[in-house]
Amino acid sequence: MEEQILFKTIVLPVALLGAFAGAHADEGQWQPHQLPQLKAELKRVGIDIPAEKLADLSKHPMSAIVSLGGCSAAFVSDAGLVVTNHHCAYGAVQRNSTPEHNYITDGFLAKTRAAELPGGPNSLVYVTDKVENVSDRVLKGLTADMSGRARHEAVEKRIKDLIAECETDKMYRCSVPAFHRGLEYYRIRQMMIRDVRLVYAPSDKIGNFGGDTDNYEWPRHTGDYSFLRAYVGKDGRPADPSPDNVPYQSKDFLVVSAEGLKAGDGILLAGYPGRTSRYKLPAEIRFARDTAFPLKVSELQADLAVMADSTKGDAAAAVRYASVVKSINNVLKKTQGLLDGFARKDIAAIKDVQDAEFRAWYAKQPNVSPTLLAELDAAIASDMALSEEEFAWSVATNSDLLKSARTIYRLSLERQKADAERESGFQQRDLAFIKARLARLEQSYVNKVDQARFEAGLKRYAQLAAKSHPQGLDALLPAPGAVAALYQQTQLADTAKRLAWLEKDQAAVAQSDDAFMALAIKLQPVEAALEERRKEIDGNLERVIPQYMQAVIAWKKSQGKPVYPDANSTLRVTYGTVSPYSPRDGITKGPFTTVEGIVEKVTGKAPFEAPQGLIDAVKQKRYGQFRDPSLGTVPVNFLTSADTTGGNSGSAVMNKRGELIGLNFDSTYESITKDWYFDTAITRAIHLDIRYMLWVMKEVDHADNLLQEMTIKYPKAVKAAKK
Repeated sequence: MEEQILFKTIVLPVALLGAFAGAHADEGQWQPHQLPQLKAELKRVGIDIPAEKLADLSKHPMSAIVSLGGCSAAFVSDAGLVVTNHHCAYGAVQRNSTPEHNYITDGFLAKTRAAELPGGPNSLVYVTDKVENVSDRVLKGLTADMSGRARHEAVEKRIKDLIAECETDKMYRCSVPAFHRGLEYYRIRQMMIRDVRLVYAPSDKIGNFGGDTDNYEWPRHTGDYSFLRAYVGKDGRPADPSPDNVPYQSKDFLVVSAEGLKAGDGILLAGYPGRTSRYKLPAEIRFARDTAFPLKVSELQADLAVMADSTKGDAAAAVRYASVVKSINNVLKKTQGLLDGFARKDIAAIKDVQDAEFRAWYAKQPNVSPTLLAELDAAIASDMALSEEEFAWSVATNSDLLKSARTIYRLSLERQKADAERESGFQQRDLAFIKARLARLEQSYVNKVDQARFEAGLKRYAQLAAKSHPQGLDALLPAPGAVAALYQQTQLADTAKRLAWLEKDQAAVAQSDDAFMALAIKLQPVEAALEERRKEIDGNLERVIPQYMQAVIAWKKSQGKPVYPDANSTLRVTYGTVSPYSPRDGITKGPFTTVEGIVEKVTGKAPFEAPQGLIDAVKQKRYGQFRDPSLGTVPVNFLTSADTTGGNSGSAVMNKRGELIGLNFDSTYESITKDWYFDTAITRAIHLDIRYMLWVMKEVDHADNLLQEMTIKYPKAVKAAKK
């Protein structure tokens, strides 16, 4: 029989999911189509743009918001000019850097289009143009008696069919992500621009001022911005990188406002937040707090230490791993921040109370499943147990060459199937991404570093609890002392030879005498067994959790509480106000920092170095039209109460008229637990004030060509003075 609808008397069509959201404070990462139900909230914070217009992806300002596939960004000219965070363009900066021309430390500015540098195969711009609810096509006809694996594979097949139907025009990349943990599915169509070039990035003495020391901290003084440009073929369609390509004619772009903000002003923020876990159960929180996150922190710290040791005194190796190290450091600080946040506030206990209230309410409802909650608890327990084994697998296989070999061998196996039957990630549509991933090692791989990481990972794996070791894996792994020989008996470190394997069939790969290919083939049955178990567990979760979420939504509706899906890397809109906060008793932190704070922090040593030109401009008070009348100087960063998370890096922060006044780039350390629980009192997002960006461009880096290309709205007083 078909899976039972949890409440026969309650139907929750997507159009109503926001209708009962009496939003509390500024919580919520809203799907654009939900915004018309939030008119009162938008009016409360002072937003002038009609909610219906914000809900329309073809209209300003949403039509200017883009994804970089992990970060957010926005068009700021009609010639495909994109502004995002410095750390989001860091890979492109690092890719083009050498010890002789180190654009990381020196910065980069293309004064002409011809001087713009290739962003690399991993630099992409996604323009979302269509979102449609396909829940019925994904879920209809699934039966309660299906095994978890059968259900998961049925859903995956329907999703692949929906994607194939959407991608008949190859200019689009489509996806069908789940919302509300599988209660709904939307098909999202995006134009994927493949030729993206680096236009301008300030020195990391500006773009990463404070480094990991200041990461997630306030006060902050970081100029976290960079510019890219999207290029297409002469026909206006996405094309592979080519000198013949032309700048993309963006049909819409954001006006940049130098008019500024003050405390209490409302803002809109639009971007592609990654993942939140607001609807996780208490058991899931405790597992993260007590098991998963401590293991993750320990592993990241150990891996960073190995890379630091193996690149010491080698400038070229340090440059190659700069982006990897920066990314891992960011994940480490966030994970540690989550642990500290869990220690500061017992979110699991808060969730215990909520869960008890929900279960008491649920027990009183008519026509509910008497076994649902027990099934839910069992499915989550299985998920947590398997995730410990998956973590152990990742520790044991911490080598870029081994990952490359595993990818090559897996692709050769999948190619034996019809394209529609292949696993997601190995279909024809994925080949360019696989090639880009393998090619990326050209700029981020050194033999001795990878060898050190692999050896150390094997040693750490041996120290993990025996119950977390995947069955059969221990006997197949090389001893740490035997790892050096693998690197002497492989050609996968050579980019051309590594990529050449993508063209070979399964028989050729199986006969390879390459040491890493042989190891990948040996390990594949263990990896396949983990995948099969993951499908079974995910299928059970996908059957039970949507029923649970439907009940939670009905419960929250009965309380008048906000209902929005967890973030899942799709386009969302949040709102808030410029706000100070009190991280602890007796301390209040204001919402703005200024350029004077940079000079105060400068020590002359990393990460508190600043270009001399910037220091001179501050000392000479060359503030011009970027001087804030209240602060008497140029603001650098500011705080708002907007609801953000990872992936929101580079998100456009807009004023009430939809003009660009900032870029989101971080959160305060006390806010990190907002991924799990939104605490209105201390949750603050950190943004770059666009006036600081414009000031640096004018006074320090002399990026006049870009200032002229953008449409910039200056304060009225300055306009009057010019006249």
